[in-house]
Amino acid sequence: MQTAVPSLREVEPLPQPYLLFLGDVAEPAYAKTAFGLRDWAGERCVGEFACAGTTIATGLPLMTPAQARAIGARAMVIGVANPGGRIPASWLPALLQALESGLDLIGGMHARLADIESLRHAAAALGRRLIDVREPPPGLPVASGARRSGMRLLTVGTDCALGKKYTALALARAFRARGVDADFRASGQTGILIAGGGMPMDAVVADFAAGAAELLSPDADPAHWDVIEGQGSLSHPAYAGVSLSLLHGSQPDVIVVCHEHGREHMLGYPHYPLPSIEETIDLALRLGSRTNPAIRCAGVSLNTSRLDDDAARRAIEQAGARLGMPVADPMRAGDAFARLVDACLA
Repeated sequence: MQTAVPSLREVEPLPQPYLLFLGDVAEPAYAKTAFGLRDWAGERCVGEFACAGTTIATGLPLMTPAQARAIGARAMVIGVANPGGRIPASWLPALLQALESGLDLIGGMHARLADIESLRHAAAALGRRLIDVREPPPGLPVASGARRSGMRLLTVGTDCALGKKYTALALARAFRARGVDADFRASGQTGILIAGGGMPMDAVVADFAAGAAELLSPDADPAHWDVIEGQGSLSHPAYAGVSLSLLHGSQPDVIVVCHEHGREHMLGYPHYPLPSIEETIDLALRLGSRTNPAIRCAGVSLNTSRLDDDAARRAIEQAGARLGMPVADPMRAGDAFARLVDACLA
């Protein structure tokens, strides 16, 4: 199995285990980094810490930075991905508290930890590290558009924060369980923290973004699969450019469209209705065929996390009947997910 992309600078070895910082967000979708680490790297997380008044929780033990350090934590990870990737002033006391308690800070925001004067001075005085994983490698090329060997799957979404990363991780794990040589390729900060390397696509200068996607999934054995974490949505009013660059540069042979059952409007953009699954499939195939004319859609990953088991089963069956293709919630596994995996590998 391939385990590294030689062309990419991997994230430096990160100090573990982690305390997860939730900031002061009230929308669970903006805490997707914390939830992703809890679900896919839970053995590296000791607990959570938040500003006063925060209404969301990961279910991990609530503790202060000093308590986390006392049981072995070595760093606090900013587990929030808010619009614009900001680090507001209201978070600084908590971040300074972590440094003063003996923890390094790990950030995945657009805002760089080291650019904040108070954090930079405190880290230097205390001998602590400020680590930003949303930093693309230097010397990225313009995309060549040349075909590469190996097989590729890209998760594509109707919106942000609805399951593209979880779907890619679940599919890569399912491929390997079947004896298929497969790697998860991370394209965002949470995926990079989980995988230990990758490409922060939304931090790449636009002219080089498709080239960065090419580097993320290089030439491989013809039987090898790269399962690539999607970003944003081709229909998003703000982030469509990142999604298109990733689609063109990754040149997927297969796409899986991800959608959250019941979501009607773009997250944070209530005046923009969500595109339909059918529209998303059509758009992705038309645009993706520019760099891979053989692109196909294997099925749909339906996020049913807000439904009970019976309602989820009905929603999956109804969507599958309407679309005429496999539909599954990868986090529920079962026969529906097995059929989706079959379709991906067909």
